[in-house]
Amino acid sequence: MKPISIIIPCYNGAATVVRALRSGQIQPEVAQIIVVDDGSTDASADIVAECGSLDPRVGLLRMPQNGGPARARNWGALHASHDLLAFLDADDEYLPGALAAASSFLAKNPTEVSVRLDVEYTGFPADITGHADFAKHAATLSNTVPSSLIIRRAAYAALGGFPMDDAFRVRGGEDGAFSWALRDIFGNRRLDDAKRVRMHYHAGIHAERYFRIALGLATVHPADVADAFRYSRQFVETARAGIAQLRTANMAQEPAAPAV
Repeated sequence: MKPISIIIPCYNGAATVVRALRSGQIQPEVAQIIVVDDGSTDASADIVAECGSLDPRVGLLRMPQNGGPARARNWGALHASHDLLAFLDADDEYLPGALAAASSFLAKNPTEVSVRLDVEYTGFPADITGHADFAKHAATLSNTVPSSLIIRRAAYAALGGFPMDDAFRVRGGEDGAFSWALRDIFGNRRLDDAKRVRMHYHAGIHAERYFRIALGLATVHPADVADAFRYSRQFVETARAGIAQLRTANMAQEPAAPAV
């Protein structure tokens, strides 16, 4: 199976980043873990550096200032050494065997460019998890959260990475825009036979906002919805245009071997 590079964006994740790291370190397929410190003001970078001193697979990149998770993921991906990329948020974790399942799927399905893992949502408020429609929307969210994604690096680059518009930094949703493009152009398969990623609840998490809106427990201003859709559609259209250019480009021909 091909080795995997994990990219972990980290902003003030001192309380959880070791858990995320360890969940990646136990995956035999992992050859590289890149933590991108996104301008943290806590001890995150020092903790990661200490982990790196004990495990050469763990590397630390520092952003000069906080630029948001999309920018951090894209910067980490540029430094990845392997053809399979996995994205894990610093407050999430892989469950045992997670990346083995992903790697096996991609090895058996060489025409698929990515695969998603099913997500377990831990510690979320009871009014969310107890809702009759929770399972349906949990599955939808599992198709978009970065921690569920393992993707071939060539496809990731062709899509342009995660969108970095300021609007996404304010409201979130860059992962949804990326997933929309991925689904429409290449497909977005998910292994739903078992939970393989664990998302831990904390106050202010974007997943809670998504669930509350989707379940009718909160409302959102129509202008915010329109903006999110507009920026997402713009990203998708740009990705489609880029892929179309690649598909119609002339490949350089190998020079003919000289006659003997």
